[in-house]
Amino acid sequence: MSIITISRGSSSMGKAVAEQVAQKLNYQLISREVLLDASNRFNVPEIKLEKAIHDAPGILERYRHGKQSYVAYIRSALVERVIGDNVVYHGLAGHLLLKGIPHVLKVRINADLERRVAIVRERDKIPAQDARTRILEDDKQRRKWTQSLYGQDPWDTSLYDLTVCIDKLSIENAVDYICQAANTEGFKSSEKNIQKAKDMSVACRVKASLVEEFPNNSVKCEYGNVLIYMKGKDQMTGKLTKKLNHIRESISGIHHLETHVGIEPPPDAV
Repeated sequence: MSIITISRGSSSMGKAVAEQVAQKLNYQLISREVLLDASNRFNVPEIKLEKAIHDAPGILERYRHGKQSYVAYIRSALVERVIGDNVVYHGLAGHLLLKGIPHVLKVRINADLERRVAIVRERDKIPAQDARTRILEDDKQRRKWTQSLYGQDPWDTSLYDLTVCIDKLSIENAVDYICQAANTEGFKSSEKNIQKAKDMSVACRVKASLVEEFPNNSVKCEYGNVLIYMKGKDQMTGKLTKKLNHIRESISGIHHLETHVGIEPPPDAV
């Protein structure tokens, strides 16, 4: 059992690959469902979340919640979805949003630009130049989104466990490679890995609960012990105390909660 994320450029056949991987492994396939979950749970219109993860970085700053809030909501919804394993996620930055869960197989699908142009031209019945312009703009926005939030280039192959150039391969070939990798020992879930996913879920829910009122926070959870790291200017006010009490009561899986102000968070904090 494992978790698979599939990243790709616009019209690179990543969706078709993801669908067939999920079917072959009998895994759950998720993508848009994460936005629906985040929308329902945090009362944010889905269209705003969809724009926020596609048209960054500028669009993220136009709404009241801001960049940190949207990402925290989406990440919390995604981590909640993958706790049970046996999941294929194809969506923007899944390999980064799930960073810290050991048994995630991070896959990148690459395809030649001209092949992508042909796909869009045929699908949308538009001239080749219009198709090329659309693809390049979409790739640009995806790259800007990832770079603005994580300082990473989504085309950097070092971010992935497996990079598949689909130009000389069929979709079936790509599916076979991914399924073989998912079944190797390094990506099988274990009790320890599952616990890490559960802890990350708790940490993400805590962060999502805090982020709108206290955006400068990081959260780490180990076996239900939650550590919240606040920037120096965020003091233990009555407002924060009330919020923390609500978190203790409303989020399951918390055994202990501490708040540290002005202390640098560990690198694996969310």
